[in-house]
Amino acid sequence: MNQEDKKITFTADSGETVDFYVLEETRISGINYLLVTDVPEDEEGECYILKDLSQQEDTEAVYEFVEDDNEIDYLFKIFSELLDGADVAIEK
Repeated sequence: MNQEDKKITFTADSGETVDFYVLEETRISGINYLLVTDVPEDEEGECYILKDLSQQEDTEAVYEFVEDDNEIDYLFKIFSELLDGADVAIEK
């Protein structure tokens, strides 16, 4: 999979678009989460965890940034395990 296949574009409520690159995804308790970065894999950038809030009737995916510290800590551990052995290092 090339880098463009992993790139997703988000449109904020303001209409501004932002590109993110998906490093990993997982599903926990029926909720999808994405670990994304703001730069391509071969560069150093910031990581974010996004939670899928989409409903069945939504025509496009709806995500929000995970901001709860306990949820971030839990998801950080999971994503760290999923990326163990990959050529990606994430730091909290």
